[in-house]
Parts: sequence; C-alpha cells; structure tokens
Amino acid sequence: MQHAVGNPLPPPHQPGHGPATGWSPAAHHPGPAGHPGPAGPAPQQGAPPQPAPGPAAPPPGTPPGPAAPAAPPPQPGPGYHAPPPQPAQTQQQPGAENTTGHIQLPPGGPVAVPSPPPDATQGDTGATTLAVLLIGPAGAGKTSVAKYWAEHRRVPTAHISLDDVREWVRSGFADPQTGWNDNSEAQYRLARRTCGFAARNFLANGISCILDDAVFPDRPVVGLGGWKRHVGPGLLPVVLLPGLEIVLERNAQRSGNRRLTDEEVARIHGRMAGWYGSGLPIIDNSGYDVPTTARVLDDVLARAIASPPQW
Repeated sequence: MQHAVGNPLPPPHQPGHGPATGWSPAAHHPGPAGHPGPAGPAPQQGAPPQPAPGPAAPPPGTPPGPAAPAAPPPQPGPGYHAPPPQPAQTQQQPGAENTTGHIQLPPGGPVAVPSPPPDATQGDTGATTLAVLLIGPAGAGKTSVAKYWAEHRRVPTAHISLDDVREWVRSGFADPQTGWNDNSEAQYRLARRTCGFAARNFLANGISCILDDAVFPDRPVVGLGGWKRHVGPGLLPVVLLPGLEIVLERNAQRSGNRRLTDEEVARIHGRMAGWYGSGLPIIDNSGYDVPTTARVLDDVLARAIASPPQW
C-alpha cells in the first residue's frame, strides 16, 4: 500500500526491530534532500527492510584511496540578489487607530481666545494662530478676501468656505433662489457644523483658519451663536459690508445658483445693516481692492486680539 502521493508506508513494527517511532522518513525518500525519487515497490509483509543502496565495495586487497573531497556549496548565478531582510513585526499600540502613519494628531477642542505674541506689531497677525469668521452679504467679496488673506500669511492658514461645504450635497440641493425653508436651514446648519469641526481640528494642529458666511444679526442663535458653539469663544468675527451698489455689481458677475436676484441682494444687504452698533468690527470695502481689504482685515484682527470683542 502506498500514500496517495506515491511514497511507501513505513515498515510495520515487528518484534526485534525496535519501536515504530524509530522509523526514519528518509527510508522512503531516496535521492537528494528535497527531491524525492521515484517510489519503489512496497516491502513485503514480514520481510526485513532492505538497506539503502550505496557505492560498490572495492575488491579485496585494493589499497584505500584518498577520500573524495566534499562537494562545494552551490553558488548563486549571475543576476542573483539576496532578498532584503524582513522588518520585525511590531505590535500595534492601544490608540493607534487615531494616528495617521506615525504622526499623532491631537483632537480638536473649543478654540480659546488668542493671546498676542510678545513681539507682535500693530497691524500684523502673521505669527499668530487664530480663527476668523468673515461675515457679509452675497457680493461683499468674502471668499476672495479670505482666500487672499490665507495665502499671504507667514503661518499655515486654511480657508474654509461655507458655500463650498454646503454644495457638497449633490442631490437634493437647496437652491437659495427658492427661498428659505426647513430643508435649506438644515443644510446650512449641517454645513456650519462641518466647517466648525474642521476649524477646531486645524487650530488643534497649529493651523489658522478663516471662515466666511452670510450671518444675519437678527438670527443670533442660528448664526453667530451657532458659530461660537461649533468653533469656540476664540473665534474672531469681522463684518465685511460695502455699499449696496457695489454688492449689486459684484452679484451680477456671478453665475449659477450663487447669483441672486437684485431684490434678494437688497433684502440681505438691508438685514446686514443691523451689525452696525453690535460691537463687531465692520469694514466698508466699497473703494478697496482685494489686497487692500486683506491688509485692513489684518489690522482689525490685530486690534481684536489685543482687545477681543464681546459677542
């Protein structure tokens, strides 16, 4: 009887042959190691095991010759490259799921009120990590100013656009031209909360951020109060409010669902006028270009860091 692979079974245990456990697997693997030869016939029942074939014995009287030299180990052929050593497997430490590669990222918490650095100069916030909320009606230039201000600071700064996050919703988009309803309010609240989470994570990792939103003064719980809850008390709000004619002109240059009717722009601009007297810093950029408005914004923020507004 043979194995399914063609190798003979070990000889049966018989008295005088020693224990069965002393059987050597090499008895049924003739040939070089790792290259089994053809299977021979199975031994007969009760027959003693045959010795393994070896070299023929020399005739009697022949003087012993020199021992045959050992075969040299096989040498690698041309083009052979030894495989690189495998790194040792390291056990994953608890909490490793909160890391990116080997860099530990601190979790984002509420943003505290920034403190001015000792070497701060008037009108320069380039060395301070802070969070800014730029408020204004459609067409005030919030996105352009925020992007320019973030790109020209000395420390890493991110621009978080509420409109961009709100438009992540590709199906069932709440078109602002259709008016205000429960769906559009829920969409704006979700976008604000998402932007707030992003701002807190940026600040926790040493990256400033500036957000832009059309926050109305007559809805403090949804607007300014919501931003304070999502980001923290260290958020610095600044209102960008040019004249109505400037806002209408800039809105006319827009396209798609970001362009509103003149009536809607005038209504929003009128509601934004309620920020006067609120205590928040207001910038009238009717006669400023984007770089000039960004420099004025930096000057306003420097004063806000030294004396944070109450809101």
